[in-house]
Amino acid sequence: MINDSKVWLITGSSTGFGRTLAETVLEKGDKVIATARKPEQLEDLISKYPETAIALKLDVTNQAEIKAVVDSAIAKSGQIDVLVNNAGYGLIGALEEVSDEQIHRNFDTNLFGAINVIRGVLPIMRSQQSGHIINMSAIAGFTNELGFSIYGGAKFALEGVSEALQGEVAPLGIKVTIVEPGPFRTDFIGRSLDRAEEQMEAYQGTVGKFLNFLENIEGKQPGDPQKAAEAIIKVVNSDNPPLRLVLGKYAYTKFRKKIESLKTELDAWEAIAANTDFT
Repeated sequence: MINDSKVWLITGSSTGFGRTLAETVLEKGDKVIATARKPEQLEDLISKYPETAIALKLDVTNQAEIKAVVDSAIAKSGQIDVLVNNAGYGLIGALEEVSDEQIHRNFDTNLFGAINVIRGVLPIMRSQQSGHIINMSAIAGFTNELGFSIYGGAKFALEGVSEALQGEVAPLGIKVTIVEPGPFRTDFIGRSLDRAEEQMEAYQGTVGKFLNFLENIEGKQPGDPQKAAEAIIKVVNSDNPPLRLVLGKYAYTKFRKKIESLKTELDAWEAIAANTDFT
């Protein structure tokens, strides 16, 4: 029996977008399965909403924990209506600067972690014939920044997965949305941004410049996380949600410039590139 209120499963709920979204969803009366690697950080949220909030331990790189969370969510709530893949973190450094371990760990969390949580939840949504998967990307997942080759690369891959997934699950009553924020006033730059273990002089004019930009806007980012949460909730409640939700003027400007650049390049090379079929 499906309840009227939605049940949200939100990964990475202890801070940042995940925390703000969880609080906003609960304020509006829906239920939240809030997950974090340290669920004790969610105790105040659970105390405030004891009837509608549940905190569970989840490291998205741990398959056993994913299964345990899904099983517990169904046992306690009977359904999962919205999955928000929010858990993740940034990595800044030139491709040559970052270590093998940093590369693998970032992809494990930002890409494979999200994929595994989706795969864990899909059987539930498929049986319900309903559901909405929200994959938190970044504007760097559509038009990348110098120094975000790994982080942005993982988000690019997640967006590619999401595009195909949307078509696969649409006939099953399941919706998919990619969220692409620009700089928002969360703790991403401070707590959630890993730095390359080695910083080389050769990249100070490119990657170093972008790192300086990030450090200079820390605490002054234009994006309001509360407004972002409201926008995501509107998408979930929409009958015709977008595949991509671009958040913030910074991200919109970057997105449009990328589209214009792609069109210019496509047109410039069409005479050569398009005429490579057998005749």
